[in-house]
Amino acid sequence: MGIFDKMFGQGAQKAGEQPKAEERFRELKQKFQTVLTTADQQHVQFQNLHVQDDKLFIKGTAPTEEAKSKFWEQIKLVSPNQDDITADITVDSSRAVGAAVGGAQGGQTYTVKSGDTLSAISEQFYGDTNEYMRIFYANRDKLNDPDKIQVGQQLTVPTKA
Repeated sequence: MGIFDKMFGQGAQKAGEQPKAEERFRELKQKFQTVLTTADQQHVQFQNLHVQDDKLFIKGTAPTEEAKSKFWEQIKLVSPNQDDITADITVDSSRAVGAAVGGAQGGQTYTVKSGDTLSAISEQFYGDTNEYMRIFYANRDKLNDPDKIQVGQQLTVPTKA
């Protein structure tokens, strides 16, 4: 599985309960694959990625205005009318340095145990399994895939917002 293979963030569980939500998510994810790739390349961190009102819903934070602009340019190339995507991207320039090295500021350290998943760690710290991407993004310098963590790894768990 890759970074954006499943819905996540606040609202993802409710979205997943809708009829044909997974099918629609796969369809939209395929259509917007270049947008998702651009977001990853520009270090745009997603807090939400799911289907809402039959559209791909993305909420995230870009490290710079330039990264945000590149993300939006790609959306306009794929869907000029933006009739099947909703995106809310803010800029947090304090993340620019962290994005460059892949790490995150603040939080606490957690050592991965046998049987752990990012979803389980997310449930433990945030009370919501769908917040696992916050942990993934905070550890991009150590992780390439949110489904591939190893026993003994030291992960940074960002403080709950």
